[in-house]
Amino acid sequence: MRKIKYWIRRNFGFSQREVNGFLVLIGIMVLLTAAPLLFKWFAKPEIGTVGSASDRQLLDSLVAQLEAKQPEKPGRKQVYQMPVALQPFNPNHLSEAQWQELGLPQFMARRILNYRNKVGDFTYKAELGKIYGLPDSVFQQLYPHIQLPETRPSRYSRNQDIAVNRTAPNPNWTSNPRPRERFILAPFNINTADTTALKQIRGIGSKLSARIVKYRDGLGGFHSMAQVQEVYGLPTATVDSLQKYTFVPKSVTIKQLSLNQANADELKAHPYISSNVARAIVAYREQHGAFRQVSEIRQIKIVTAELFEKISPYLTI
Repeated sequence: MRKIKYWIRRNFGFSQREVNGFLVLIGIMVLLTAAPLLFKWFAKPEIGTVGSASDRQLLDSLVAQLEAKQPEKPGRKQVYQMPVALQPFNPNHLSEAQWQELGLPQFMARRILNYRNKVGDFTYKAELGKIYGLPDSVFQQLYPHIQLPETRPSRYSRNQDIAVNRTAPNPNWTSNPRPRERFILAPFNINTADTTALKQIRGIGSKLSARIVKYRDGLGGFHSMAQVQEVYGLPTATVDSLQKYTFVPKSVTIKQLSLNQANADELKAHPYISSNVARAIVAYREQHGAFRQVSEIRQIKIVTAELFEKISPYLTI
């Protein structure tokens, strides 16, 4: 050790105190470097012993038994296999088996029957869409085939039906308050809806409804419900509500721009067309003549395949 200290003092010019501190520092660094390896070595479990193997086997068997006994929960994702050709049906007349023939799982069929037993028969189409857990996509497929009125009937119709079926009037009828009916919103056409209609949907106020109408009119109308997500500032929950309570008709008519007549200002007013694209379309038309078909704008370099897919429904020659 003296030789090592002497060598350090001679080569590094350290004092006796500095040499001692240097050696202590080197020792601490060696211990810190080796600490993880020592800890891993001491903490390493014994492998191959009878006790550990038996414990592992017991644990695996318990896990297997637990998974085998785990029941299928209704909350798990269910696969709805809808028939290829749906037939008209009245939701008030179907049994549990008949609901399953329509592609609904057993727990959803029972839930619908429980609703009818507690609340009463369905009075119009949109009321079926209020069943908890029924996917919107499934309800939209069933909607055209439901043999019920499109709109909510008169608030007194159900009470009148009850009164007709009674053999004698109830003396306490006037003293019993009429149960308050729950408001159910029927799906409506988003391309013809005004701000008042849109504000019926929860989460949509004056600002959002005006923003939706402005964006829709700027486009010339929605041709797909997926375009609703493009409206600035719409929360995800509001987009889901719009897709549930509004729809785009299959035979939708949207406003189109004429490639051969519209100028650059008219083209760039469309949300999908930038100023550069508008000027490029006009320049191409002036250089090559009138467009013979909409797909010719794909010859313009800045019109990508993705952009063409978005704007082509709004263009005509």
